[in-house]
Formats: sequence, C-alpha cells, structure tokens
Amino acid sequence: MRMGMTRTLDCFQSEWYEFIQKGVTEVRDVGNVPDVYTQNMLLETENKNLKKDLKHYKQAADKAREELLKIQKERDFHRMHHKRTVQEKNKLINDLKGLKLHYASYEPTIRVLHEKHHTLLKQKMLTSLQRDRAVKQISRIQATSMYAVSGCGNSVPEIRAIPGREKEYAPEGPTQNDLHGTREQDKYKTKMKNKMDSKFPTAMQPNPNLYFCKENNRPAKFDYKLNNIFRLHSLPVSCIAIHPRKDILVSCGEDHIWKLVGLPKGNVLLTGCSHTDWLSNCCFHPSGNKLATASGDTTVKLWDLSKGNCILTFEGHGHAVWSCTWHTCGDFVASSSLDTTSKIWDVNSERCRCTLYGHTDSVNSIEFFPYSNTLLTGSADKSLSLWDARTGKCEQTLYGHMHSINDATFAPRGHIIASCDSCGVTKLWDFRKLLPIVSIDTGPSPGNEVNFDLSGRVLAQASGNGVIHLLDLKSGAIHRLMGHENEAHTVVFSHDGESLFSGGSDGTVRKWS
Repeated sequence: MRMGMTRTLDCFQSEWYEFIQKGVTEVRDVGNVPDVYTQNMLLETENKNLKKDLKHYKQAADKAREELLKIQKERDFHRMHHKRTVQEKNKLINDLKGLKLHYASYEPTIRVLHEKHHTLLKQKMLTSLQRDRAVKQISRIQATSMYAVSGCGNSVPEIRAIPGREKEYAPEGPTQNDLHGTREQDKYKTKMKNKMDSKFPTAMQPNPNLYFCKENNRPAKFDYKLNNIFRLHSLPVSCIAIHPRKDILVSCGEDHIWKLVGLPKGNVLLTGCSHTDWLSNCCFHPSGNKLATASGDTTVKLWDLSKGNCILTFEGHGHAVWSCTWHTCGDFVASSSLDTTSKIWDVNSERCRCTLYGHTDSVNSIEFFPYSNTLLTGSADKSLSLWDARTGKCEQTLYGHMHSINDATFAPRGHIIASCDSCGVTKLWDFRKLLPIVSIDTGPSPGNEVNFDLSGRVLAQASGNGVIHLLDLKSGAIHRLMGHENEAHTVVFSHDGESLFSGGSDGTVRKWS
C-alpha cells in the first residue's frame, strides 16, 4: 500500500479467500502482523527525523565555519594592527631618543650663545655709557666755546703759539676748570677704591691634603653607629659645617638662626639670628674666626665668632641664596642663587667684584677648588660649570645628569668631583680629564648633599628617604646608615674621620661614630 502496489494486494486477497473456501487454510492459524514491520516503520520515521536534524546541524556547522573564518580574519587584522602599532611605538621611542640627543648636542651651543648674548649686552651698555660721556663732553666744550666767544669777543689778547706748547699756555675758562677738578676727583676716588679691592692670589701654597692622603694609610671606616642626637632647631636643619681647627660645628636651620655647638657634648656656645628668612648654607673662614651664611632673604652675612655679631651683609641677589663658600685666602666669598647667577664678594672693599652668568636655572651649589681661583657650580639646569674667579668666565661645563643637581663638591685632593641630583643619582667626575668616572643610582629619593672624608676614599650622601649612603671609592660598595625618621638634608665628616654628623628635617643633628 505504501509503495502504491494495489494490484498485488488484490491478488493476495483473492488467493487468501480462495484458500479459506477450499479449506486449505484456517483463519485461526493466521497470527497478527509481526512486530518487525512496526519497528521498521518506527525506525524509518526516526531515520527521517535524524536526517532532518543532520541537515539542520550541517547548516549550523556551515554557519559556525563562516563565523570562525570571519573571526580569524579579524584576529589576523588586529594582530597586524598591533604589530604596526608596536613598530610605530618603537619608531617614536627611537625618534624621541634621537631628539633628546639632538637637544643635548645643541645645549652647549645654546649656552655659548647665551654667554655671547650677555657679553653683547655688556658691550652695548659700555657703548651707551661711552656715548653718554662723549655727548656730555661735547656739550661742555660747546658751552666753553660759547662762553669764550661771548666773554672775550671785545678784547682778545694776542698770544703767540710756541710749537709743542699750545696746551700749556692756552687760556682756560671756569667751565674747563670745573671739568678738570671733577676729573681729578674721579681719578682719586677710583685709585682709592682700587686700593681697597683685594687681589686674587697668583702664587698659591700647595694643598696640604695631598700629603695627608699619602701619609694616611688607615683603612676606611664604614661601621658608624648612631651615638647621640642634638635637638637644636624647631624647623629642619639645612646645613652643618665643621670648624677647621677646633671641635666645634655650626648648624643652620629654617627657623632663621644658626648655632655654634661644642663637641662632643653638643652644648650651644653661640647663636646668630639676624636673617629674616630660612638659612640655606654656611661656611667657616679658613682661619675659623668668621662665618658666612646664606639665606632665603637674598643676602649673605658675615659673622665675627669672637663677638657673635654680624659684621657685614652682602646684598645683590634677586632671589634666595642657596650656597656660599670662602676662598682659601679669606678675602673673597662666593654665593649662588635662585636667580640663575653666582656672585664673588670682596670682603675688604665690601662689594660685588664679579657676577657669573651662564646657567639657565637655579644655581644650587658653589665651592672653591682647594687652594686655587677655580669655582665649581651645580645648577638645576642639570649641568656643572667651572669658572675662573679672576675673570668671571666659564672655563668648562660638564653634562651628564638627567635631573636637577642639588650639590657638588671637590675631593680633598681635588682630583675628583662628586655631584648628586634630585632623582638620587650620584656621579663622580675626573677633574683633570673633565670626564665622568662612575654613576651610582640610590634613588628614587633625592640626594640632598654629598661630602668626602678627609682621606678622599669615602663619599657620604644625605638622601631624601632619611638614609645616609656611604660609598667606598675603592671597592664601589655602598653602606647605609639608618637612623633618621624623616628626610636627611646634610652630612659632613669630622676631620679625623672617626665621626660623622647629619642633619634632618626634624630639626636634629645626629652624631655617628
């Protein structure tokens, strides 16, 4: 029936009924249709359903395959885009490095042009002064000639000119007499002023530290322990200086005062309080009887330690003064300021002898080379400069720091320069070759000050995280002294090297021995 073979079924029925009538087949012998047929029907139906499902699954698989191909193409596109972005990033990094090097190569040229600019400004000023003097002289000569014509026009005496002696017998009016008198007074004042000015020494005595370093064969000391704490200031300590001959130190603070302290007990011997703003630095006179202090009130003051009073104030900086230093001869004081300049002051004539132009940012430190006329300055423009104090000219500039330089100093023997910057990097320079020796990174906390011991074999650095770093110049090892609760601003060795003093933002001076 399912196959449409109706004639076959009719034949089967006719034969079936024919057998029943003849008695060949009985109806009771015929059973039911077997279950196999029913099962086949069910299986065929299930097979149809499975084929339909298979068709749907094939369609879903084709669709998923298409989606997978699409996703793979997107992945490949983004991967290529990422690679291109990385290449562009690397190219930009290389370009940035090249621009930095290019900028660094132009910095010396810019400095030279800046110096030339200052030189031209000075020449322009001198030219204008000479022009004004020439105009005044012309006006005086015209006035004198007019007076001579109007006053002596009626009776002019006959004067015979003798060759070579016209000026000696020429008549002079009152204006010329006044002019000559003024010139003589100016010449006299200039001579007196020049007599009061100190002269830079030409024949300097040899540096005694050279012989001390040769004779000192003791091993360097690094095992310092916190021995005592002197509470001297109500605000942070900015500087500590050791007396050149006695067991005395002076500490300067942001509370506007400095204190002279006796060692080892730490008793206060003298207090100075003439500044109107925080003190940034101090330095003893080579003889030890005077003290120079630098302050945020833009002044440098000199103090007589025997009386404890201020004997001289230098004014001239436009902003806060960061540092000061004495010349070995004791007749000159140099100072550096936030106004990007440094000045050399004459103690005897009580005036500024020279202003050093060249840095483009704050000059944070200044120091005289031992027993010479050479000055070292460190600036926030990331450079060190060496100056001839006699001429005020920059002789050499050292580049290498990537951040603002906070302090720079000479080794006692004078052959090494140490400098530290605001990112904690300390550099050593060969002063004879003017080349960097080594760079030590103790950051990221800033390095506030560096100082050598008298042997020149140990360098101490006061760090912004309160740690005192001791660098062994022979082995390169770094030792750390932990004791400050807050930032350490200054550090200095005693003359025998057995003690070390550090000042912090908590207003204390700590002794290590």
